[in-house]
Amino acid sequence: MNKTTKTPAKNPFATDVLEGLTSTPKTLSSKFFYDKKGDELFQDIMDLPEYYLTNLEFEILDNHKKEISEAFSAQEGFDLIELGAGDGKKTKILLRYLQQEQYSFTYVPVDISNNVLQQLTSSLEKELPELETAPQQGTYAEVLERLEEYRSRKKVIMFLGSNLGNLLPEQAVNFLKKITAAMGPEDLFFIGLDQKKHPKKILDAYNDASGVTEAFNKNLLTRINRELDGDFEEESFIHWPVYNPESGTTKSYLVSTKEQSVHIKSLNLEVKFEAWESIHTEISQKYDSASVNWLAQQAGMKITGSFTDKDRYFKNYIFRKK
Repeated sequence: MNKTTKTPAKNPFATDVLEGLTSTPKTLSSKFFYDKKGDELFQDIMDLPEYYLTNLEFEILDNHKKEISEAFSAQEGFDLIELGAGDGKKTKILLRYLQQEQYSFTYVPVDISNNVLQQLTSSLEKELPELETAPQQGTYAEVLERLEEYRSRKKVIMFLGSNLGNLLPEQAVNFLKKITAAMGPEDLFFIGLDQKKHPKKILDAYNDASGVTEAFNKNLLTRINRELDGDFEEESFIHWPVYNPESGTTKSYLVSTKEQSVHIKSLNLEVKFEAWESIHTEISQKYDSASVNWLAQQAGMKITGSFTDKDRYFKNYIFRKK
């Protein structure tokens, strides 16, 4: 049983924490992983040997940059809008090639983290000083509404890193429908999706031996303690990922190792945990041809191209509006 006597301060993190920790089962949204420390931890995760996704997508973009750039091109130029741009490590492969081949385009990186956007903008100014950029900070929902403004020429919307996998199927379809609504007949949606494969390889990617992913997951508790005056004992929770090969769903949890109560002063909230009770923090969906075709069909799009690595572990797709 949880006790609270007042509503949270009107900020999204406080609201989510209150709703998530008073629900059954308990949840916390993965979008709040990304404060300054979370950004650093995720960049560390992308460099881990177990986290194959980054290197494979890097390989795909590097090996197929010519064909991808040709698909993006338009006589009047185009706007390259990247949702969840992050540090831009992979995207810079395309940006360099597009500049080298003198394509006319503007790069519009979008991220929920202002800290990450500032770092990305700074690195682009040093590495690609002639690149025209227009960074936008905000959630995907906020930015999707703004995409209506990009109507003067072709736009290419990019969503790399299998970030769509952080959404449940119904949420993913709704998200893709909003993408479709913002697209014109010549626009493209370029998306990276992790594929189903050996379950151990998938699980290892979310449970690295060095414990970086565990620290990333527990950063949610650190944020609650720091920003909402909570008293979570992080050492009394364990990071626990699971993978269902039938559905292709990976889920991550924080599991209480003992019966305990947590107090969050700014919410006037007491949260009680039974021993081995969990907080669901993240979903990472894996795909196959049938599920990707289903997503495209449900969203009113069609697949017009795809690129993969030598082991077919990861794929980047080009979608068009039907």
